[in-house]
Amino acid sequence: MRSGEMAKLTQLIDNEVFRAYATYATIVLLKMMLMSLITAYFRMSRKAFVNPEDTASFGKGESAKKYLRTDPSVERVRRGHLNDLENIVPFLGIGLLYALSGPELSTALLHFRIFTGARIAHTFAYLIPLPQPARGLSWAVAYAVTISMAYKVLKTALYL
Repeated sequence: MRSGEMAKLTQLIDNEVFRAYATYATIVLLKMMLMSLITAYFRMSRKAFVNPEDTASFGKGESAKKYLRTDPSVERVRRGHLNDLENIVPFLGIGLLYALSGPELSTALLHFRIFTGARIAHTFAYLIPLPQPARGLSWAVAYAVTISMAYKVLKTALYL
């Protein structure tokens, strides 16, 4: 497939750019799924729940109500997870369109690797927490990569 040419569905399995996209999309999706497990860990270890049925193993009635609360550590993990949803979902859609737009493999790998590395760095910056601007920069880098891919898609596939 030539650069700038849209891929046909039957070519996807043999398309190196699509396989690269599938690899890095899977990595960031697994990272996002890991955030659910980390949230559950923090909820259990901090005994901070939002649903009454989740407190059943800690007692009944009034004794269980003290576990219906928010915890700063749990909320921090939840905000990191929400940020993943806000940034990884657009990457999945735009990245797929980008992979189908016929970019050079080296350029596509650069986009996918930078995005993935920035999102992993963002997670560490959120969970440790690292001082700003670490979290902000990692967010901005990943966001810029998604915008760059969107620009390439619009430039290639549409009449801009």
